Amino acid sequence: MATAKRADHGVRPEAPSEAAASTRRMVPEEREQQIVDKAIDHFATHGFSGSTRELARQIGVTQPLLYRYFPSKEALIDRVYSEVYRWDPAWERLIADRSIPLQDRLCTLYKAYSHVILKREWIRTFVFAGLTREGINTRYLDKLRERIFTPVMRELREAYGIAAPRTQEAKEAELELIWSLHASIFYIGMRKWVYGLPVPKDLDRHVERQVDAFLNGTPAVLQKLASTAAKTVPRAAK
Repeated sequence: MATAKRADHGVRPEAPSEAAASTRRMVPEEREQQIVDKAIDHFATHGFSGSTRELARQIGVTQPLLYRYFPSKEALIDRVYSEVYRWDPAWERLIADRSIPLQDRLCTLYKAYSHVILKREWIRTFVFAGLTREGINTRYLDKLRERIFTPVMRELREAYGIAAPRTQEAKEAELELIWSLHASIFYIGMRKWVYGLPVPKDLDRHVERQVDAFLNGTPAVLQKLASTAAKTVPRAAK
């Protein structure tokens, strides 16, 4: 009996469990998504170095098939970026919703955000990108600063009746405070997916504690910053 041929000659056999899937020809959208999923796992494991030939071999496709869907490695990386670093506009709407107490808003925001970012592929690709792919992280962090950090600090000042910073130095000092909250949550992913260390089992409770600590300390620091700034502003500028 003649052996049945594979429907798509671009993908090498990887495991017996995939045999059933290989008996039918994938539509282009399915094949493209399969390549993206395998590329995400590859970049999260090995980083962004290596040629397209090596990348194709690692993710189990031929180089011509890879180029059929992505004309360059950069094009594939851009697609991986959009797939991994998903952004939910609901986060921005939540921050601005003053019908909800600020602490509840921040808890809801960072619980949702933590369940998006604290995954192996997100954390590890972010770390590798920071080391070797200039621009990927910058793009994401600029969005984070503009759409999360700055609005959160604006809402915090509104909730506690604190004056807005008057100088660029004061603005930067203010943003460092929200960085401390964000970093305390992001670092859970570093501990788990980079260092292999234990992390809190109840992520939501951890977020609640971090937000509580942030709101119990940050308003007092902002008041102090505002007071110091008022004393140092030249008389003519007042």
